[in-house]
Amino acid sequence: MTTPSPHHAETDAGAAPPPGCPAHGLGPGGVRRLYGPEAENDPMGLYEKLRAEHGPVAPVLLHGDVPAWLVLGHTENLHMTRTPSQYSRDPRRWRHLHDGTVTPDNPLAPIFTWQPLCAHADGAEHERQRGAVTDSLARIDHRGVRRHINRYSNRLVNEFCQDGHVDLVGRFAEHLPMMVMLQIIGMPEEYSERMVQAARDMIKGTETAIASNAYVMERLVALVARRRAQPADDFATWLIEHPARFGDDEVSQHLRLVLIAAYETTANLIANVLRMVLTDPRFHARLSGGHMTLPEAVEQTLWDEPPFTAMFGRWATGDCDLGGQRIKAGDALIVGIAAANRDPVVRPDLTASMQGNRAHLAFSGGPHECPGQDIGRAIADTGVDALLARLPDLRLAVEEDELTWTSSLMSRHLVRLPAEFAPRPPEEITAKLIPAPRGAAEGAGKGDWRVDSAAPAPVGAAVPGPAAGTAGHENGTGHGAGAQGASSAPAPGALPAAAGPGQVRAGAVQPPGTAAPDGARMRDSLWGSLRRWWRGH
Repeated sequence: MTTPSPHHAETDAGAAPPPGCPAHGLGPGGVRRLYGPEAENDPMGLYEKLRAEHGPVAPVLLHGDVPAWLVLGHTENLHMTRTPSQYSRDPRRWRHLHDGTVTPDNPLAPIFTWQPLCAHADGAEHERQRGAVTDSLARIDHRGVRRHINRYSNRLVNEFCQDGHVDLVGRFAEHLPMMVMLQIIGMPEEYSERMVQAARDMIKGTETAIASNAYVMERLVALVARRRAQPADDFATWLIEHPARFGDDEVSQHLRLVLIAAYETTANLIANVLRMVLTDPRFHARLSGGHMTLPEAVEQTLWDEPPFTAMFGRWATGDCDLGGQRIKAGDALIVGIAAANRDPVVRPDLTASMQGNRAHLAFSGGPHECPGQDIGRAIADTGVDALLARLPDLRLAVEEDELTWTSSLMSRHLVRLPAEFAPRPPEEITAKLIPAPRGAAEGAGKGDWRVDSAAPAPVGAAVPGPAAGTAGHENGTGHGAGAQGASSAPAPGALPAAAGPGQVRAGAVQPPGTAAPDGARMRDSLWGSLRRWWRGH
């Protein structure tokens, strides 16, 4: 197959079609652009055009018509990500940085500018830096994180539950991951709308991306200075104190890496899971029938709508062949995550269930595979579960074809996800987050966060049924799954409240005031205690 090389295209500027031409997605030399209207409006369609024209590796143009290679094949992406000796993560190898093709004001500069962090390192230096990140992530108490996620989720729901309608992107998906991640790294007081929007903006390649990056870094540098002076039990302190002996710049850059990568991927993941749950008959029917858990729905979404569509970049350490293309030393390559997940070689039927199959590339692969993916999964499935438990009658408020997306080189996310539900009053969040004393978890490995909850009601005590329109809420917490008030059934076609991520729903308990056999009462008490533990109450 004959393909136009992106490097031949550099000298053929006259071949670009005029504005308004149907082929305006083509740049110099007929090479397709990964930016502009075509790439932003239909990235998946663009990937399939490139696959049909060039096979598993295609020449493309980045912002400023800078040439690169987009890797579309699943096998080719795995080879590239698993072979750092051939495909380095160090952007200083990019030959177009040295010949002036890429300028410092390029909108992608926050992504490709070299920084002292593991994402831009190979070999021993990568192992040193990556080890500090993974060791610090391992200190997080994941059960405590789920409790934290549940609390923040319910706080967000309380802000709109009386309205009867909500944009699930702007009021939930965009905010929950930032609330959780800022708590994890040690700066919950920095949570704000500006931080949320800066985090989304800095990876889009917009004109304001550089300013957004500067805003985030200013806050992280201040955090590092505080933690040098006043250590705490948080991710920032663990990085500072790690035997890898990070300097301040290394700490702040790795905090940015973890914060932004976790935030963007998880915000997109939550929105995509909610869209599929609300619109896809396969998900609705199977979740309603109890055959698909939310974690399984999350994994299917990671195949179909990965939160990062592509990951920039890799740089060839020498001349080589990949997917039938001749790659030159210093060429830039892009991990085509969404394209690889749709590769017909590994997925000939896109409608087939991928349940139990984690071979997707949603978190990349090889030595640079995302180390915090389990936290992202936890935020998504726990957050969505808490939302559906509070609003079991949640439904899409517009026709599905009215939904719109915005896309960039690396991600594609919903602009809005309007939903409706029966209005209900806010519910008290009884669990109180109490910081653990410094050093309390030393030697234990876990327990860095502690949650104290209100004492459960005595066994056999009368429990008031939910108010109209609030079926499926536990007394005082709003996280039950139809345990009390069995007569308050969800509206026809409504999604049932989930009992917890990956858990089987409990059967109905005895109505208030009805005597239950001791054995049944004990089973209900134990099950209620288990559910309260899972949900953090």
